[in-house]
Amino acid sequence: MRRALPRSLGPVLFFVSAAAAPLVLSNSYYISVMTMCAINALIVLGLNLLLGYAGQISLGHAAFFGIGAYTSAILTTTYGAPIWVGILAGVCLAALVAALIGVPALKLHGHYLAMATLGFGVIVQIVFNETTWLTGGPSGFVGVPRLSLCGYAFASDLSYYYLCAGVLTLAVVLSRNLIASRTGRALRAIHTSEGAASAMGVHIARYKLFIFILSAVYAAVAGVLYAHYLGFIAPASFGFNFSVQLITMVVLGGMASIWGAVAGAAFLTSLPEFLRALENIDILVYGLLLVLCMIYLPGGLAGGVAKLRGTFSRRVARHAKRA
Repeated sequence: MRRALPRSLGPVLFFVSAAAAPLVLSNSYYISVMTMCAINALIVLGLNLLLGYAGQISLGHAAFFGIGAYTSAILTTTYGAPIWVGILAGVCLAALVAALIGVPALKLHGHYLAMATLGFGVIVQIVFNETTWLTGGPSGFVGVPRLSLCGYAFASDLSYYYLCAGVLTLAVVLSRNLIASRTGRALRAIHTSEGAASAMGVHIARYKLFIFILSAVYAAVAGVLYAHYLGFIAPASFGFNFSVQLITMVVLGGMASIWGAVAGAAFLTSLPEFLRALENIDILVYGLLLVLCMIYLPGGLAGGVAKLRGTFSRRVARHAKRA
């Protein structure tokens, strides 16, 4: 019972904090930044399951993000399909593509897997750029409607932020339950040693494919939210640079940490916005902060918090002994 309470209480506290944030940061600009933080955190959460827990790197997750966004945008805008159809189609198509790509690609390891997923991401971006008749090409795709579910239209930025925060909270709950389950133990075993995991009866290929598809689904859902929030999408938003940025968010937040993934995504999404006041040197400061974080927080933000917590606990115990 003592362990179950914190596990169930964490997502509740997270959602309450996210719901209270607009009360402090009521400016529409801040709400927009927080919405993008939630969308990026959803992608990074799925990528952390793949990279941090299963040990499988992917440099093409921006492609699944784009597939979800473009599929829903095209169906709802060009063909007039209901929004729920666009959402399901975007998620299902991303899952199908992940299954087709994952079967051969996940037989590779390390740098070879990274190169395979990188090639996949580049191909998808080229398709977005060249199919001008369908996607709008480099000029982008405009006129994507706002989401409306069950008769309610998320017309305001605040309502859309709460939608994204709610979806992210559900993803956190799902991820925490997954990691605590038998599947989560199998993923950690694969990360530690595939040979040992196979010897213990873990079906390596099945679990790797499952987590690859699940992480793609997370990215596709985020893509749907992104497309219907901005109302405009372009291939440049789903390229290699964004895939690298997602990996950076995972590493900076903390490998194999659910809350670290959320923190890393929020930090790197909001940081450039707050550095705009520095004008021409904002990129230099951004890079310097990343370097300092990697030097002094090698375990990421989650590792730094755990280290501080351990130091505080030892000091409390030391003072208790003296007393």
